[in-house]
Amino acid sequence: MKPISPRPISIVIAAMGGEGGGVLTDWLVQAATTEGFAVQSTSIPGVAQRTGATTYYVEIYPVPLAQLGGQRPVLALAPSVGDVDLVVATELMEAARTVARGYSDPARTRLIASTHRVYAVAEKTAMGDGRADSEKLMRVIEAGAKTRLLFDMEAVAKAAGCVINSVLLGAIAGSGVLPMSPEVFEAGIRAAGKSVDSNLRGFQAGLAAARGDVPAVTQPSFKRAQPETPAALALVARAHGELPEPARAAAEEGVRRLARYQDSRYSQLYLERLAPIAAAERDAGGDGSLTRAVARHLAVRMSFEDVIRVAQLKTDPARLNRIRAEIGAAPGQPVVVKDFLKPGIEEICGLLPGVLARPILAVSRRKGWTETAYWGREVSSSGILGFSALWLMARLRGWRRFSHRFHDEQRSIEIWLDAVTKAIALSPLLGLEVAECARLVKGYGETWRRGEASFRAIHDGLITPALSGSWPVGFAVDAIANARAAALADPEGDRLAKTLAAVQEKAAA
Repeated sequence: MKPISPRPISIVIAAMGGEGGGVLTDWLVQAATTEGFAVQSTSIPGVAQRTGATTYYVEIYPVPLAQLGGQRPVLALAPSVGDVDLVVATELMEAARTVARGYSDPARTRLIASTHRVYAVAEKTAMGDGRADSEKLMRVIEAGAKTRLLFDMEAVAKAAGCVINSVLLGAIAGSGVLPMSPEVFEAGIRAAGKSVDSNLRGFQAGLAAARGDVPAVTQPSFKRAQPETPAALALVARAHGELPEPARAAAEEGVRRLARYQDSRYSQLYLERLAPIAAAERDAGGDGSLTRAVARHLAVRMSFEDVIRVAQLKTDPARLNRIRAEIGAAPGQPVVVKDFLKPGIEEICGLLPGVLARPILAVSRRKGWTETAYWGREVSSSGILGFSALWLMARLRGWRRFSHRFHDEQRSIEIWLDAVTKAIALSPLLGLEVAECARLVKGYGETWRRGEASFRAIHDGLITPALSGSWPVGFAVDAIANARAAALADPEGDRLAKTLAAVQEKAAA
């Protein structure tokens, strides 16, 4: 137990909606009150981060009130910069944010946090991979706290069948920062009377981790099973035989992915498109890393998102299993899943043949309907009617080959692959930069349209002159890399336009 000190112990808890930060705070307050300590808690709600990030602040005066001679300590309502003894966070980004705000003192603060990530809206909606670098977040945490306890508490909580807050409580109880024994916290969990058994399991796991025994948890896999048809297996063997070793794993996953997405003939087209890339890299003396990058991007581009794809994912049996596991549903317990769909004119026209889709889209864009006309629907994908409708939509895979969206995507893919092949002949590094431009094109509707427009702007303004040999290779590599970064950072296209103008000006000079 920590020696008595005349100053309050200050605790900052950073949590998001649904993670039980308020309950965790109540457990701490109840334990301190039970032991006769003066305690005070406040909270600062936030609604801008993910599901709503809330900061809770707790101060505990570690001398029992009975020993203060009738006096009561004055406790603060909010944390002071560099004056926090314990920082607790339910997720890695929240831990780094709390440290970066200056609450943590490198010479004093103990930090307890989960290493899993819950991605922010900005991370998920970025044009490319918008995820924050977890290694950078860890460096911020390591530089800002004296001691740290970090492990995947979300995985531990799922294994225990509880919410992450009880795992955190166990870690706090075992940290030695607070003047209360673990038994007091356990009694508080029992007294609350809610999910007692699972919360106690989570508490014990967190307590063991604080004492040096971090539990090893095997997460159930919900990875979508890919088909193992004879045709798909033959194509996997072909990929291993025709492609360089670094590209084989990515190509194998691409073959399986596209066989499930469309059919084995589509997977065969995938390998046929990779063959010229592998040959060009081999002739240029490459090590296969460029072919690996193209294999990864090509698989994603060929499995583009359309209405059929959405229906396919919504009816995947693994999806319901994953949802049941996430919410902790008991075996046989009914679970209702409602999906909110909002198809627009572009998504609907994407299913039509080009001869019908093109005039409808031309009129719609001229009238501005593509940005205003949507048909919102709520579908119970766990019910018979809703699931049947989505299942029938997913069965339209064969029709996809005749759709307007399919032909648009294939044409765009061929333009990209042709540019990559020609760029490799000039320089493998230039080929890699052109290949990475595939990151610009994703999604559907407005997202796809903006990404495709950005790719065309870079292709026409930078890649075409680079392939003509009118620019030095080094200049072209830098120009394409900078333009791609600008496009990914600003979906509206303003930064890309400025970057293209600056490159053109420098090229002319």
